[in-house]
Amino acid sequence: MKAYVIEQPGGPEVLQMREIAPAAPGVDEVRIRVCAFGINRAEADLRAGRLGRLAGPVVPGIEAVGVVAEDPSKSFRVGERVATAMGGLQVARNGSYAEEVTVLRRNVVTLGSTSLPWEELATLPLAYLTAWGALAASLEAKAGQTLLVRGGTSAVGLAAIAYANAFGLNVLATTRSATHVERLYRAGAHEVLIDGGEIAAAVARECLHVDVALEIVSAANVRDTAKMVRPFGGVTVVGTLAGPPLLNAFDIARDLPPAVRLSFFTSELLGTKSLPLDYAPLRHIASGIAARRIASLHACTFEFDDLRKAHYLLESNRADGKIVVRL
Repeated sequence: MKAYVIEQPGGPEVLQMREIAPAAPGVDEVRIRVCAFGINRAEADLRAGRLGRLAGPVVPGIEAVGVVAEDPSKSFRVGERVATAMGGLQVARNGSYAEEVTVLRRNVVTLGSTSLPWEELATLPLAYLTAWGALAASLEAKAGQTLLVRGGTSAVGLAAIAYANAFGLNVLATTRSATHVERLYRAGAHEVLIDGGEIAAAVARECLHVDVALEIVSAANVRDTAKMVRPFGGVTVVGTLAGPPLLNAFDIARDLPPAVRLSFFTSELLGTKSLPLDYAPLRHIASGIAARRIASLHACTFEFDDLRKAHYLLESNRADGKIVVRL
């Protein structure tokens, strides 16, 4: 099968297409014929060497959608439409930049009989599963609450806005650029603020109240973000757009308001015993997008042969949503 392989760190040019043998699935694995996949920062970080030394040739890619080619356990039928994300992809096993990928069965989610095209389905797995895990499991967000999404123009930010809006939350979102305000409203935000680094004062002036907050930009914002959250609310850091999630000289009594919870959510939890994907809402999200009740995350689609171009666009920060590659 054809797959992209990284043998040394560098720019998008180090992504090389090779013929490799597909991995036969074990008893707890599923082999999927890949139809499309999303492009993510984690793959660019792997390619650039920011995740450590490459231990030999690596196939990148941490999510995909496609059809089941083989499942020894018979949990999924051959030909069934499915999505997968994480589960050691590109780290402990070959990633999804390939015609086929063998993944852990617990990291596979059925997509049912959705009418959405593959390029739309490819926007769902990592972005929406991360948003669902952070909001439903970590923050325990509920309908009627007000959610702050700080860093709303990222793929996870847009997914969180759309997911929260669809499930009855009031959404306050931020962006650093006025040119992105309309995009956040289209995603489902009810209020948008321009983020210059500190927004707690603006939220207080406008008498906006925040029950729970998703911090996607940087842990460095946590002090400011936490100031906006009511007692017994919570802040979950899920993104590292501005660098590693480090807090310097954080004073829990001074910097964290009384009874406000602080946590860090990582998508590595997806499919584990702590966060099984049995009730992940991907089919509900797909139905909502098909019915135009939920805004699409899709920005653009590249062909498999043009994968390098997709990485150049990712690094330009000009994509207005999720970048997808279709096979």
